Amino acid sequence: MNEINRSAAFWRSFPIFEGFGKETIAEIAAIATWRRWPAGTVIFQRGDEGTYLIVLVDGRIKLSLITPQGKELSLRQLEAGSILGEMAILDGQPRSADATAVVATEGYVISKRDFLEILTRNPTASQAIIHYLCTKLRETTEQLETIALYDLEARVARFFLATLRNIHGDDLPDSANLQLSLSQTEIASIVGASRPKINRSILSLEEAGAIRRKDGIIQCNIGRLQGIAEPDDD
Repeated sequence: MNEINRSAAFWRSFPIFEGFGKETIAEIAAIATWRRWPAGTVIFQRGDEGTYLIVLVDGRIKLSLITPQGKELSLRQLEAGSILGEMAILDGQPRSADATAVVATEGYVISKRDFLEILTRNPTASQAIIHYLCTKLRETTEQLETIALYDLEARVARFFLATLRNIHGDDLPDSANLQLSLSQTEIASIVGASRPKINRSILSLEEAGAIRRKDGIIQCNIGRLQGIAEPDDD
């Protein structure tokens, strides 16, 4: 995959550009620069000035923090179809986390200056950005709610379902296969638990018939996962 001309559908597949008009999409495509990052590249660090956003086309980028004790806390793993770095260019604050290419990664870079100029000229695009930010806020609230209100088994089930929705959309099939590139340690950081507890929760999901692991593939029973993710109050 290289820096060929992309269709409007390609750019609108990224949530931040979903509400942009055809002419605005063309402007975005014109200012985007193709970049490659080898595995292990530190793309930016917490505290850096936010001068660009990244449209992730292929590969995987880890967002993380270093605790006062010197330990790394993995926040998220972003894959193709994700945007990162947009918050710092929109609010003018420094980067809030470190970003590292976990594998060889490719995507587009869009500079802060060019992006903000487009938003200034296009009120509809600015409204679309507001909608995007509100959606992000709701997702963050839901993630915090999941950690605070659900037991670990439900949190892991909700993690699997959220990952499946990123692939299939909200209308999930009765069963679906999932191939995760995340380790149990990385999943533990995302859902707020330790690796041994994550392992026990995954075993519990298997015993409940919600998932089945085979040859690196997780076979998911959607109905049973949903039943565990949203337990009855009774």
